[in-house]
Amino acid sequence: MGDCSSQMSQPLKDFYIPDHILIPDLEPEEVSYTPTCPVIVFINSKSGGQLGGDLLKTYRKLLNRVQVYDLGEEAPDKVLQRLYGYFEKLKSDGDTLAAEIQKRLRLIVAGGDGTASWLLGVVSDLKLAQPPPVATVPLGTGNNLPFSFGWGKKNPGTDRQSVEYFLDQVMKATEMQIDSWHIIMRMRAPKEGTCDPVAPLELPHALHAFHRVSTSDSLNVEGYHTFRGGFWNYFSMGMDAQVSYAFHTERKQHPEKFKNQLVNQGTYAKLGWTQGWFFASLSHSSSRNIAQVAKLKIMKRPGHWEELCVPRSIRSIVCLNLPSFSGGLNPWGTPNQRKVRDRDLTAPYVDDGLLEVVGFRDAWHGLVLLAPNGHGTRLAQAHRIRFEFHRGAADHTYMRIDGEPWKQPLPMDDDTVVVEISHLGQVNMLATNHCRSKSIHDPSTPLSASSQHDDEDSCGESEDEWEGERRKFGAAETFKFPEEIDIANLS
Repeated sequence: MGDCSSQMSQPLKDFYIPDHILIPDLEPEEVSYTPTCPVIVFINSKSGGQLGGDLLKTYRKLLNRVQVYDLGEEAPDKVLQRLYGYFEKLKSDGDTLAAEIQKRLRLIVAGGDGTASWLLGVVSDLKLAQPPPVATVPLGTGNNLPFSFGWGKKNPGTDRQSVEYFLDQVMKATEMQIDSWHIIMRMRAPKEGTCDPVAPLELPHALHAFHRVSTSDSLNVEGYHTFRGGFWNYFSMGMDAQVSYAFHTERKQHPEKFKNQLVNQGTYAKLGWTQGWFFASLSHSSSRNIAQVAKLKIMKRPGHWEELCVPRSIRSIVCLNLPSFSGGLNPWGTPNQRKVRDRDLTAPYVDDGLLEVVGFRDAWHGLVLLAPNGHGTRLAQAHRIRFEFHRGAADHTYMRIDGEPWKQPLPMDDDTVVVEISHLGQVNMLATNHCRSKSIHDPSTPLSASSQHDDEDSCGESEDEWEGERRKFGAAETFKFPEEIDIANLS
């Protein structure tokens, strides 16, 4: 049962949800107020060392205990499905308070980028007429999602004052739509072995961002293995994902060493050095560079694929939706007017249906982002992106989605391995006045017109063979979270 709401101070009543809204078959409470900003709070108690657990205790003291959930005990899809079922029942019984709470509801998720992506996927799955917007508490290492929308990138305080300040920011925050993206990979079933994604420490159950579709899935094709997932911030492939994979492996082997954000970031930098990311030209075979492993195609107009020339020195490629990568860096930057005119590039917007495609040679190239106006190698902006892997070019590669890395085996005898990224929909985020993300509809953001033109290297496909299949699936299977997932393995 929750605490008696009559004993609460007025500021916290703005966020408080009464018991009868959250617990079935209770008599409706007589309340003299309607919460201005009712919230449901999800906390990964394993994130941030001890911070997640401490934050859980503080929120439960300040709010109704039953509106604050530990993700290690209950998954958000079950919570929200149950809650919206209660809303419909109460509204049919004439409960006007339930209707107002549903209308004003906001969600808070505390964890790393992987945890935040999980909740965003669940909200997408529900396909609600009015989905609740989401605020993110930075409890991970990189915290790219919170940083993009003004919630900071440093782990927060867990005391009463810090939590009350955050709740006040949630009430003042504005809604902002962002694009969501779907990724699919298909290959012939290997003659020997498996090509299932390998999560750090070879624990496939720990990987939720990307998984093989079931035999009953509409995307399943006999004789092929099909994998899919979804993301909001980025998909990357190459050496950056390899370093991330090493970091997650180390964290699983020695969790006692990863108790605070500063130590985690130091370990990440050290692994970047030992993995050869700082001297990749010496330690990383050129045969593993992106151009030697795969051909890249982009689509700027429906049905019109163009082959994209990737410099042979590029060892990592990032398909970016938000202006924050690797702990708050902006790989795309803002192209000047000459680049806008000559290369058909625009500033990065989070709701324009475009991904920014950026390449990096090594870690030193990445450090350019620390300089004013620094950026990676801008390759393209596109509505859809396709990687076609060269036959036998490599037996594996490393990939990463929103902070979740994996090692991807590739069949050596197959020239049909294809990874394709396409626009899926949009979700509502909550943004503070420190938000770094820009909307194409924001009048305060200078718009750069993007011209449409033909490209001599265009492959000119008149019809996309995957278009019909892409329309068959919704977000539910794309972002489904396995039952056996261990919450401690999420960022």
